Amino acid sequence: MGSRGFSRVKFLIVPAALAVVLFLAHPLWLPLLAAILIHDDGPAKADIAVVLGGDYSGQRMMTAADLVKKGYVPAILVSGPPGIYDVNEADAAIDFMVARGFPRDWFIPCRNAAMSTREETPLILEELRRRNVRSFLLVTSNYHTARARRVYLAAEQGQGPAFRMIAAPDRFFSTQAWWRSREGQKTLFFEWSKTVATAFGM
Repeated sequence: MGSRGFSRVKFLIVPAALAVVLFLAHPLWLPLLAAILIHDDGPAKADIAVVLGGDYSGQRMMTAADLVKKGYVPAILVSGPPGIYDVNEADAAIDFMVARGFPRDWFIPCRNAAMSTREETPLILEELRRRNVRSFLLVTSNYHTARARRVYLAAEQGQGPAFRMIAAPDRFFSTQAWWRSREGQKTLFFEWSKTVATAFGM
């Protein structure tokens, strides 16, 4: 075989070998793609919990309610962008929890017109300042925590109340199994897209 023929074979073998290695090592690198998106500080005593909008399964609300039950916070500020059929998401989320036996007075609606985390952040920080909140637990879906934290840190610039990120579970997204369902794959794709867009100020 001439040098040209050998070069062609090497050109084919190297990508094929790389593909095999990536496939065999997928239990290592696929979870890492998800883990980078997650930042969970764990709970601690705070003035209030804040639930970000954008969850339609109730997991963020259930996680926040558990914080009240365990005595970490006395109440929950529920961010609510415009919802469907003229029902604000905060109102729908609170009704969801009340229907499951939780006291309505645990929840404080924070209705707004935000369509993104970046738009939502200053509105929530303004409401927290109005309520003289010095510390809060920021509750959002696990895949959304790292990006939400960066957005809040950039917005408050060291002048806002102290906060800790609390990761709510998502039924389709976990570090060990997100690639096994279409919804998990979509969640990772969209969150990484938003993460990159946020990094470029979009």
